[in-house]
Amino acid sequence: MTTVENKPPSDAARPVALVTGVGRSAGIGAGIAHRLAEAGWDLAFTYWTPYDARMAWGAEAGAADAIAAALAERGAATVGVEADLADPAAPERVFEEAERRLGTVSALVMCHCESVDSGLLDTTIESFDRHFAVNARATWLLVREFGRRFRGTPGTGRVIALTSDHTVFNLPYGASKGALDRITLAAAHELAHLGITANVINPGPVDTGWMSEEIRGQVLSGTPGGRLGRPQDTAHLVEFLCSPQGEWINGQLLKSNGGFAS
Repeated sequence: MTTVENKPPSDAARPVALVTGVGRSAGIGAGIAHRLAEAGWDLAFTYWTPYDARMAWGAEAGAADAIAAALAERGAATVGVEADLADPAAPERVFEEAERRLGTVSALVMCHCESVDSGLLDTTIESFDRHFAVNARATWLLVREFGRRFRGTPGTGRVIALTSDHTVFNLPYGASKGALDRITLAAAHELAHLGITANVINPGPVDTGWMSEEIRGQVLSGTPGGRLGRPQDTAHLVEFLCSPQGEWINGQLLKSNGGFAS
């Protein structure tokens, strides 16, 4: 496990958020981390370069350092932890590193995923198991670790996970995201005694560099607003849910997709 760290001088305590899946500057995770930094949070974030390297967009050289520097420019102390969340030991190690460098985590925002297209007839057992290890099991282990460690003021704890309702020819991704939904929404009740809220966000299709021209056209035609989703659209909702004003929104699966209809 490797880490990158950046600590600007500060004379005021800032709450700490752990954001997973911050491997690319153009990604939703990075957009959320930037927004939270601007809103006064310190940031721990995870990334896993081998995942990006085997995807069509490829690994972004120096992404973790660049993201950490951008967060520091927004006033945040940061630590980036490279971790394969398919490893069941990774969530505990990530929290250990985040707390050692930044202090107690108040918000857990899960943007990590395994996402490889395949359908009912061609999904391999290896792919199915890895999707569930990353998207479902790691979500449970991260939420569990957060609940075990949270010592914040009741009402200040936040769990937020990003989901998807895409399943056709995307079987292991969609099925494992469905499991993620249930795990996260259970936390709204099971962690209530700790003063932690838990919500799921479905951001719909967001253009982070993976869309073909055909997909862009399909998404635009199905979106009343006439534009593609952006990471900032999801980031603003996450910022609100993490704020004191967002405390009463709990146990919800929220769509933030501009009215997109698949």
